[in-house]
Amino acid sequence: MITLHHLNNSRSQRVLWLLEELEIPYEIIKYERDPKTLLAPKSLQQIHPLGKSPVITDGDQVIAESGNILEYIVDTYGKGRLVPAAGTPAFRHCRYFMHYAEGSLMPFLLLKLIFTKVRTSKMPFFVKPIAKKIANTVSAAFVTPNLTRHLAFLGDHLAKHTWFAGDELSVADIQMSYAVEAIVGRAKDLDVSPKFAEMVARMHARPAYQRAIAKGGPVNPD
Repeated sequence: MITLHHLNNSRSQRVLWLLEELEIPYEIIKYERDPKTLLAPKSLQQIHPLGKSPVITDGDQVIAESGNILEYIVDTYGKGRLVPAAGTPAFRHCRYFMHYAEGSLMPFLLLKLIFTKVRTSKMPFFVKPIAKKIANTVSAAFVTPNLTRHLAFLGDHLAKHTWFAGDELSVADIQMSYAVEAIVGRAKDLDVSPKFAEMVARMHARPAYQRAIAKGGPVNPD
């Protein structure tokens, strides 16, 4: 049986949502972030050397990384569910967004979060103007232009498709969910298509998503 080592308010929520969508038996062990540092507890290192979440165990297997975990679960337990038929455009979209979520999109969302915190964090008064100028310069020259390009690309895609792979929910939507929630919460100062909020509403309306939130807690990636 799968055991999900679940960290509150993390990418682990993706795995919990998938398990609920597939309605397969699993166990959940909960971990809480340090309230001051927001870091995962060191006890997670006993499960995986990097001490990160999400991570699952299945028998003697220890499996980490969101995309890897989701693919393992649908390949092992999905029985064809949430994966489009091979060779179809939907399958290619699904595979693309499984890799795109963390490989291309999340780095810019993370940089936006970091530089926002640099601008707003407490620090010595003589350092703050320098730190703020650096944050503003890097954001304007690098982070914002790239993130704007990604948002336009995704908004255009969602204008043509109900879900990321097509008309039906797929594992790619679950992989993209954390980033979509972050866009709605974190990129309000950018030109964000209303399609993102519409997708979040569709996600939140799903009974499996609601069960996942009830068991794992809310997701606030902002």
